[in-house]
Amino acid sequence: MLACKGDSLYTSCIVREAEGLEKAVYLSLLLDFYGELLTEKQREYADLYYNENLSLGEIAENDGISRQAVRDTLLRAETILRSTETKTGLVERHNRLLVQIEEAEALLAQMGQRNTERLNDPELLSLCCRMQAKLDEMKL
Repeated sequence: MLACKGDSLYTSCIVREAEGLEKAVYLSLLLDFYGELLTEKQREYADLYYNENLSLGEIAENDGISRQAVRDTLLRAETILRSTETKTGLVERHNRLLVQIEEAEALLAQMGQRNTERLNDPELLSLCCRMQAKLDEMKL
């Protein structure tokens, strides 16, 4: 957590921290999707930085290189990951599908609730359970 004083400064620090976290999560997701397109070192450094939360200095010290070399490698990796996502859009499509699955699950829950309250139809309940199982498979 950033130690900032003053309301507006504190708020801007929190926003920057959230944006940094969002960026790290986004790049971690890009790494999951497209990591195989990177060199072994790019993939290793990106994993250590975005997934294991190691600092540039820690990665550099562990590998016996400069902090700047780690930074350059990460920037090249980030450029490749972002460029690939721009071209393919797979992560964006994946995220949209997850939202649609959640919406379908909410509708399914409403159907099950109404069935329980009004109809109590075992066949409809069975269909709801099968549909939920399919939605769960889609999330994998």
